[in-house]
Amino acid sequence: MEIRELRYFAAVYRERNLTAAARVCFVSQPSISTAITHLETELGTTLFIRHKKGVAPTASAEQFHALARRIIDDADAARSLFRKPNTKTTVTLGLMRTLDIPRTIALLKPLTSRTDVALRLVGSDERADARIISKSMLRADEHFVTLWSERYVAALPPSHPLTLKEKLRTADLAGVPLIDRCHCEQSEFFGRSSQRRQTAAIAQSEDWAMALVAAGVGIAIVPEGVARGNPDVAVREIEVRVKREVGLAYRASEPLADALKEFVGKLQKQRQKPDQIGPRRNKRRKS
Repeated sequence: MEIRELRYFAAVYRERNLTAAARVCFVSQPSISTAITHLETELGTTLFIRHKKGVAPTASAEQFHALARRIIDDADAARSLFRKPNTKTTVTLGLMRTLDIPRTIALLKPLTSRTDVALRLVGSDERADARIISKSMLRADEHFVTLWSERYVAALPPSHPLTLKEKLRTADLAGVPLIDRCHCEQSEFFGRSSQRRQTAAIAQSEDWAMALVAAGVGIAIVPEGVARGNPDVAVREIEVRVKREVGLAYRASEPLADALKEFVGKLQKQRQKPDQIGPRRNKRRKS
């Protein structure tokens, strides 16, 4: 059992998807699959159940995750125990407010684990060395490296009558109280309908929008990553396939800090290997 395999396991557990785990670990999907297979063989148990949209952790994975996480953290602490303090380069990263927590954690760890970097986080509209934003927020003088793409879904109070439907149309929301977030992508969903919208509240953040939905104030159209894993809301697909592309934006006219340059290089290298990731998703593997 290797630390590397434990890190891959933790990524799959967090992302619930082999392709997404490979992306955040900067490796190919077969490397992730092989590591999980080795762990399952060594432990003598099945850790994940494969399905069409990704994987689901078993009871064994739930039990093993806490131990694996502790081993990983202890290894990281041991690695930094005897490192001599050195001069740190401050890297300022702008974050848009609508990033979901698991992906943000996975994204920042390669930078926070570096002893030569002092990471400073600011809003996406403040001056920064680079920004993690939706592509719709990209400025004319910036390069953009895609991190992930996610669809928009409807988040509803669990007892709402519309939870009886598997997919919602704009007509279903006519006269229904809505939590507005003023997304350009959200407007794509409503823009095709002549139905009048009933705004119950305007949320200043996605967390606040989810809280208002959970409280029964109304329904919100939000990125899937924001609604995923929230036990207090129900999630339903919407008829219009609205998506947003999230990535790292940086100015073309200014040199990147070495830490960010390395980070961007890994992202670009990973995106140049689509054939190693895509075609293998639907292949059945022995657990």
